[in-house]
Amino acid sequence: MPPTAAPTPASPAEPDLWGHLPARTRGLVATHVVGVIVGGLALDREFSWTGQHLATLWTVAVFAWLLRLGRPLERRVLLVCTALAGVGEAVLSLGWGVYDYRFGNLPLFVPPGHALLMTLGLVVRPLVTPRHVAAVAAGAAVWAIVVLWRGTDAFGTILAGLFLVCAGLSRGRDLYAAMFVLALAMELYGTALGNWTWRPSVPGTGWSAANPPFAAGAFYALLDLLVLAAVRRRPRVHGRGAALLLDVP
Repeated sequence: MPPTAAPTPASPAEPDLWGHLPARTRGLVATHVVGVIVGGLALDREFSWTGQHLATLWTVAVFAWLLRLGRPLERRVLLVCTALAGVGEAVLSLGWGVYDYRFGNLPLFVPPGHALLMTLGLVVRPLVTPRHVAAVAAGAAVWAIVVLWRGTDAFGTILAGLFLVCAGLSRGRDLYAAMFVLALAMELYGTALGNWTWRPSVPGTGWSAANPPFAAGAFYALLDLLVLAAVRRRPRVHGRGAALLLDVP
């Protein structure tokens, strides 16, 4: 579906991730990613360990398909995102205990699932206009103030600040706005099914937290920032070797 408004042109130095694919193929990518997230989490919930293994196989199959579709840059983004997501999940869930998966483990489909969600954000990014970015930022700021005043989600307020910082550090704030919304939708779906549960208080801090924190998408924005910054260290990529411009100090 074409965007309703023309997006702000990307910097000439910024590679158009997944932009080499025809519009129909990008739509197919989005459909598969949404399908594996919605269907995989449902399998994990309804069929216990068998469902979790099936969800992992499904996720790996879509991940492998994306590796085949992508150019060297997209493949590198997929692999780096999976690696960093695995470390982040181990720290936040298994180590810190901010949230718990239903079997107390780290499901194998989760790290590559982060890479799939990032790919979805990159595919829908051309549809995001400056007005959308402003609306997401304003909504996050207002809701952060509301939950802070109510004392129901102090962690969400902190994460909202993290999201705004990540967006402010990069010209890719359209991507972070898209990820914020997509991640919130996935968090609401996954917690409603019971695939994972955020603890009501962040261990070791006393910060209140909703299930999920409304700004959990900030973690995905930070992940994307780290992934793209890591990729930036190798500016020579497919074709003319464009460098990724992030404006990171």
